[in-house]
Amino acid sequence: MYDIGTRARALALVGQGRSLNSVSRETGISRAAIRSWQDRMEPLPRMTQPAPGPPADQQAYAYLLGLYLGDGCVSPHPRGGHYLRVFCADAWPGLIQECRDAILRVRPGVRVHTVPKQGCVTVTSYWRHWPALFPQHGPGKKHERAIVLEPWQREIVDAFPWEFIRGLVHSDGCRVINWTTRRVGGERKRYEYPRYFFTNKSDDIRRLFTQALDRVGVEWSILRRGGEPFNVSVARRASVGLMDAHVGPKH
Repeated sequence: MYDIGTRARALALVGQGRSLNSVSRETGISRAAIRSWQDRMEPLPRMTQPAPGPPADQQAYAYLLGLYLGDGCVSPHPRGGHYLRVFCADAWPGLIQECRDAILRVRPGVRVHTVPKQGCVTVTSYWRHWPALFPQHGPGKKHERAIVLEPWQREIVDAFPWEFIRGLVHSDGCRVINWTTRRVGGERKRYEYPRYFFTNKSDDIRRLFTQALDRVGVEWSILRRGGEPFNVSVARRASVGLMDAHVGPKH
């Protein structure tokens, strides 16, 4: 942006009868800029975005927070502002649409678009203040740093635990059909049963998930991989029934 003195000097040269071309060559300022200053020399007031308020839709935010903690990130734009990105597998078009809808409900008026990747799409939205709504943003991988909810986030998660659980399952979870065999009347029969898994390397994020499950009365257990806690499993029939009623499989 050119200051008032630079603008005045360029216009003074034009006032001497010089052409816009010659003034542009001498000053290095584009002809379009000099022409616009002939109508208005003072710079237009800089447009600033107001500081963000709370999420416009807290229920949608609880779901989006779960998606972000599982498969999302906030990254800076080289020219200022930030991108919210959530990675969604191509196999779940319904999830992609739910993610888009949640972003628009949380912050009406922002633009949301999808960027194709190999096997997935990135649901992306630019807004200057995304870090304020996702203060867990930081350098490095989430499982290598502390993930702690702010008090206002905790209030939202406490108010909408099922939406938060849905977001986490839709990002880093799944509903599968397990099977086992039992001997009945001397004959071995196969039985199938549904089960939910949530997989995340972050101890903090797994803890947030299990705390939400406790809040809604879902029983869970931890399965280890290589001696390390890794999977949260929900397998008891009553708890699976609750998950089916409020979460369901990805679609």
